[in-house]
Amino acid sequence: MKNIILLVFTAILFATIYPQNKNNNADSILWQKAVKICKDNLLVDTHIDLPDWLYDEWFDVSVETDKGEIDYERAIKGGLNVGFMSIYTSPSLETKGKSKIKADSMISIVHKMVELWPDKFLFVRSTSDIMNNFNKNKILLTMGMENGSPVENNLANLKEFYDKGVRYITLAHYKWNHIADSANDPEKKWNGLSPFGEEVVKEMNRLGIMVDISHVSDSTFYDVIKLSQAPVIASHSCCRFFTLGYERNMNDDMIKELAKNGGVIQLAFANFFLRNDTYQAYTKGENNIKNYLKENNIASDSELAWKYEEQYWKDNPLPPATVKDVADHIDHIKNLVGIDYIGLGSDFNGTGGMLPVDLKDVSEYPNLVYELLLRGYTENEIAKILGGNLLRVWKEVEKVASE
Repeated sequence: MKNIILLVFTAILFATIYPQNKNNNADSILWQKAVKICKDNLLVDTHIDLPDWLYDEWFDVSVETDKGEIDYERAIKGGLNVGFMSIYTSPSLETKGKSKIKADSMISIVHKMVELWPDKFLFVRSTSDIMNNFNKNKILLTMGMENGSPVENNLANLKEFYDKGVRYITLAHYKWNHIADSANDPEKKWNGLSPFGEEVVKEMNRLGIMVDISHVSDSTFYDVIKLSQAPVIASHSCCRFFTLGYERNMNDDMIKELAKNGGVIQLAFANFFLRNDTYQAYTKGENNIKNYLKENNIASDSELAWKYEEQYWKDNPLPPATVKDVADHIDHIKNLVGIDYIGLGSDFNGTGGMLPVDLKDVSEYPNLVYELLLRGYTENEIAKILGGNLLRVWKEVEKVASE
């Protein structure tokens, strides 16, 4: 009964706020403006977990599908221009020595998409590539590596990844690795960057790979800020102000330091990043899942574990979030440091479907723009959020590397 009530409430909430359902003429005009802004301006999403899905099960993303949260048709509808495909490797692979093998396979998958559907996708390696191919009815693909484990203690691997098209690296994921400590891991091995991690940051600056501080511990963040000669990014993070105690999100001081560095925080859409009640419910659920797996001797990275977790969240859905919650985070950052340090890194295909009711996939970016227009944001401000700020940072990273 509790789940039915929650579903009914979510449906009512969705019908209330979803702009296409509004009949008021002024709302309709504003909605059309939101759609046009997404079509006319560069829209960059720095974190989409499609490669991991295609690694597990290959399917045609050149046509509209009912799998996951991105395909070509829905991306065009939403106005997406540039999608950073996430090259994710589980921390469990590091101890097995298989991180780079998995990363190389996923990199090949991204290039295979472009080879199979050249009329739909184009791979880009630089900001000039983007500007030369913007608005040609193609989705421009590039890559971000989520977890630095595939570097495997060899700086030469960074050059190899750069040559293959990786343009940012998230230094760690949910556990510390040989580069840095993780925000998701209670154990802090290095109290920030490892000695090798310091060399990794320097080499990324030299090559022109953006340093991504999403998922890293606070101490790692401050080490990176002190060391990096180029602006850094948070590819998919939100504000800790709304989720007290959640180290995975950035606190106000970190956001201020990121702005001083010239970087950008790319906001994720995950429900549990956005609202405190959702974060608390998510944390409780994760603990319940962890205890169940431990009691039943089920490996956390096994298929059985994934199936149990999937069913758990079906039976225990999180409190719903909306575009208003994402806009609240945008408001907070704007009021804190200004409009020039905000972007979008949705985490589509990476949240287990735990997304705002009106930001369920790549077709729905206009819903967020509509909300920002309601709040008085100008088209110039929105254009910066959609992609202008990220492009500025990437250009500066390229400049530092060239110098």
